[in-house]
Parts: sequence; C-alpha cells; structure tokens
Amino acid sequence: MNNNIKMDIPTTEQLKKELDRRRYKSSYFRTLFSTFGTLLVAAAAVFLISHFAFPVLRVTGSSMHPTLSEDQIVLCSKYAHVKNGDVIAFYHNKKILVKRIIASGGDVIDIKEDGTVILNSSPLNEPYAYISGEGECDITFPYTVPDSRYFVMGDDREVSVDSRSTAVGCVASENIIGKVSYVLLPYESFGALK
Repeated sequence: MNNNIKMDIPTTEQLKKELDRRRYKSSYFRTLFSTFGTLLVAAAAVFLISHFAFPVLRVTGSSMHPTLSEDQIVLCSKYAHVKNGDVIAFYHNKKILVKRIIASGGDVIDIKEDGTVILNSSPLNEPYAYISGEGECDITFPYTVPDSRYFVMGDDREVSVDSRSTAVGCVASENIIGKVSYVLLPYESFGALK
C-alpha cells in the first residue's frame, strides 16, 4: 500500500460554497423556465382571445374620417350584436374593411345628390358623416337591402368605396369580423368608439 497518496478533503466552508452555487444554478434555471412558460401561456392566451373574441386591427385609409384615422389601432367585439349606426370590420376580397352600417336587410335606402341618406322614407341623422355628395356610386336608388346583408358606408363619403359601389356591395353577415368598440392607440384617442 502506498501511503504517499494524499487526498485533498474539502473544508466545510468549501462544501457550503459549492452547495450554495449548485442551489443558485438550479434556482436560476427553474426561474428561467417558469418565466418562459408563463410568457408562452400569456402570449397564447392573448392570441386566442384576440383571434376568436376581440380582434385587434389597424385602420388604413381615410374613409372613416373623422370617426377613425389612419394607423389607429382598434378593438372589435366579435360576438356583439350589430345594428344600424355601428362601425364594423369585415372581410372583402381577402382584405379587411372598416365601415358604418347604414341599413340592414329589408331596409330601403335612397341617397340624394347632396349626399343626404334617406332610410325607409326618413332622412338619416348622421352627425358622424363628412358628406360632400353622393360619392362613388353605381347602383340605382331607391335600393332595398337583401336579407342577412348590411348596407355600409364610410364616414368620409367622398373617398369611401362601399356598398354604393358594386365593387363592394352589401356585406353578408358571415363576413363580419366584429363591431369596432374601442380605439386602443394612439393613447390620446384611447376609449370607447363614439
């Protein structure tokens, strides 16, 4: 037997430091994975909620001026009941458009040369509309809105391409994404849509 072999036995202080180092390393990785998991679950929840219940959209163009402006971020309520006067987002030719419902299935609409909208023989009170005339229009008035369809128009009637044009036509209920309920950004515009 060789007695010249010397074993270095760690001191109590060295053992304590090594245990502390291993505990910290283990705690660090647990915290990291826990944080990553929490962020992943939160991101998935936000995606699911925004996709299936409250879609978030960015406004492009000026057809809804003055109610909505370009680059505003809006929140839609997917399961809200929509009615005349509501602003909605809907699919049209693989695009998303935002317009205001003017008339529903069965309503009769007429638009005068000065831009005044007549709904079921009564002039429509439209304080939100920027009216400058009939706008782009290739349909014949008076017009009866088909069942399960919505006649929509932009608030800036001069620049909006909407149900007055056969290029868009009336919106089918199954193409509606939701009712635009809130403006989220920019912050100075934050709040419920009026």
